[in-house]
Amino acid sequence: MSENHIRNVVEAALLAAGKSLPVADLAQLFDEDGRPEKPQLEAALQQLESEYADRGIELKETASGWRIQIKQGYGREVSRLWPERPQRYSRALLETLALVAYRQPITRAEIESVRGVAVNPNIIKTLMERDWVRVVGHRDVPGHPELLGTTREFLDYFGLRSIDELPPLAELKAMADLNPQLMLPVAGDAEGAEGSEGVESGIHEGETAAVVATESAAPVVEPAPSDDEPVYVADRTEA
Repeated sequence: MSENHIRNVVEAALLAAGKSLPVADLAQLFDEDGRPEKPQLEAALQQLESEYADRGIELKETASGWRIQIKQGYGREVSRLWPERPQRYSRALLETLALVAYRQPITRAEIESVRGVAVNPNIIKTLMERDWVRVVGHRDVPGHPELLGTTREFLDYFGLRSIDELPPLAELKAMADLNPQLMLPVAGDAEGAEGSEGVESGIHEGETAAVVATESAAPVVEPAPSDDEPVYVADRTEA
């Protein structure tokens, strides 16, 4: 099987999928008797990545695999294909998401301690419905509160391979123009999208949650392990 054919099949599959595909899934596209080896598929991906260097699309590796996406610099123009108003999330929701991402695993009480206000239950519900946040364990203290952490879907949406790729908090103020490359489907009633907290300072879908990380979160940055799926210690106590 020629390298050109392998590359074309990989490219066509990534365009058709519209999501990240792992190398193992790409291999299954080929007949068993002529299935390329992993190094051949990786070489095809590298070649596509190089070919896209001067184009409006790029090949991006995320936590779940590889995907073809629009380059960040062309997002504003391409977004005009969808004239409807993008979904709006409150600053409170995005601050909560940023705290989970940077300080995970974290309890709801710890989020409230940093933010100084109670967390609207609809905010946590919305983040879980979006598959951005999940319960990863329980803290070994009275009441055994739930520990929250981010998901693989969170990493994919924000174009990250692991939590280690989150930008340092000190750099966030210079990142106001960052945009995720994939749009979420608009839910009929996304609780928390226009929540009771911070609606006046809300942020439209497509703006990165990282830019709303509060300065009060800066002293503690505890990234999760960079394995394929983050693993958390359920009985971890605060330092």
